[in-house]
Amino acid sequence: MSRGASLSMLQGGIIAAGQGTRLRADGYRASKPMVPVSGRPLIGLTLDRFRAAGVRKLTMIINETSDDCRQWLRDHATDFELDLIVRTTPSSYASFQAVAKRLVGAPAVITTIDSVMPVGDFCAFVQSAVGLAPDAVALGLTDHVDDENPLWATLDAAGKIRQLGAGHGTHVTAGLYWLPGQRPPEPPGGFARLRDYLSWLVANHPPVRGIVLPRVFDIDRACDIAAAEAEAAIHHALSEGA
Repeated sequence: MSRGASLSMLQGGIIAAGQGTRLRADGYRASKPMVPVSGRPLIGLTLDRFRAAGVRKLTMIINETSDDCRQWLRDHATDFELDLIVRTTPSSYASFQAVAKRLVGAPAVITTIDSVMPVGDFCAFVQSAVGLAPDAVALGLTDHVDDENPLWATLDAAGKIRQLGAGHGTHVTAGLYWLPGQRPPEPPGGFARLRDYLSWLVANHPPVRGIVLPRVFDIDRACDIAAAEAEAAIHHALSEGA
């Protein structure tokens, strides 16, 4: 399948079913997808990235308390073919599986709602993934570590992830996943966390590719929002001065 054909068939997924408990502890009352960064809700920033990449067919999962997000989507996502799952799930793995099962039959790029990165970096991830083998799984990686509990990955010179989930590595995962049209086999059982499934995938169905992104912010606390906004302001200033 050619690069152009792959892009035209590409589907997107958004995992946004978390409760955002740490942000609530910092005073935010909106559901996590609606928490603003640089004046835009996280869901708005996420949809902007999919628009820029030319992906208009999306499956998204939100939890049952995210009525504010559901209403926002009715008003602001009319240009997407949106399959919305409203379900409170027991784990990140359950949310990932619910989305992935709706995206069968074609390549898909899935992101967590709290991963914030420049639009151009997201598009670069998609372009790199489209060029991989038709059965290749890929994870977005970064060497910018701002997570309290990062998922470390060891990446070799050929771009293959050799180990995932140890206490150290060359990069950390960035909440961005590429699933090929030819999906890997299903695991024999479930997992408590998405990171456990990804570690199983790397160990049992290599190679899983790593695509390195310059700087990705994981939005879990108010300090993460401040850091992401400061970075966005720097990018804006540099682009204005160019």
